[in-house]
Amino acid sequence: MQKRTLGTSGLEVSALGLGCMGLSFGYGPATEKQEAIKLIRTAFEQGITFFDTAEVYGPFTNEELLGEAVASFRDQVVLATKFGFRLENGKSTGVDSRPENIRAVAEASLLRLKTDIIDLFYQHRVDPNVPIEEVAGAVKDLIQEGKVKHFGLSEAGVGTIRRAHAIQPVAALQSEYSLWWREPEQEILPTLEELGIGFVPFSPLGRGFLTGKIDASTSFDKTDFRNTVPRFSEENRKSNQALVDLLGRMAEEKGATGTTATPAQIALAWLLAQKPWIVPIPGTTKVHRLEENMGSVHITLNAGDLHAIDEALAKIDIQGERYPEQAQKMIDR
Repeated sequence: MQKRTLGTSGLEVSALGLGCMGLSFGYGPATEKQEAIKLIRTAFEQGITFFDTAEVYGPFTNEELLGEAVASFRDQVVLATKFGFRLENGKSTGVDSRPENIRAVAEASLLRLKTDIIDLFYQHRVDPNVPIEEVAGAVKDLIQEGKVKHFGLSEAGVGTIRRAHAIQPVAALQSEYSLWWREPEQEILPTLEELGIGFVPFSPLGRGFLTGKIDASTSFDKTDFRNTVPRFSEENRKSNQALVDLLGRMAEEKGATGTTATPAQIALAWLLAQKPWIVPIPGTTKVHRLEENMGSVHITLNAGDLHAIDEALAKIDIQGERYPEQAQKMIDR
């Protein structure tokens, strides 16, 4: 597996990471524990060294799962987790980035992850009630105490990024970025490049849609949060199929490790081709999908390929918001 460095932080990780959320939360019933552990360990054996979790995934169970899975090779991997939600009776009731909560989350996450240091500690969502300078200062204290190595932000706007970075250098921003959500290209990517901050796109496969395995007739488990996402309404899935068709055509022209490429591999290869400091973190619950995703690092999209994709995308009007209304309000601008 190729390596990449997140900005100028010196934090080196595998070119693809593994988003672990879906093993415990969000996409239907949790994966059986031993199967989930097997998948995480298989990812490591095949070269993935960057694993992403958060206290709110479960809540708590995803961190515990990851901590157990990597315990025997903890010193060979980078663990990223997140703070910033208020949790009551096992459910999120809003954001909370007060310094005392940041510290409490860090201490609890260290125990669940079975580690003495968090490699990358993200603010999960910007808290409008707590100045970002206080947030950055709280993480800076944790870094000075040796409990955290690097500070990250998630779904933060340009102004917030600059203010936080002035207090404590931000190693990485984690936000949604993919062929069907390209808004970060407008202001976020230029800012990150200027400041030397790495970018970690979550949902790089459009929550599964860009794999080509979901269409207008697909039904999701009742606990799958995609049931609430406007972009996944039956009507919008039908409209957005044009993007998957484009990826399918491109996949026919490219090969991964000597075989026919897949839409998912093209979508990930496209992200990897954007900047050398971008590290996508696709999630999966299946080993064969993990291996498929990893095949994307062997696909090279040249300037002509990227131009062709841009031209084709310009003719496709993606339908539907990427979050339900309440969650959309939590995105920092």
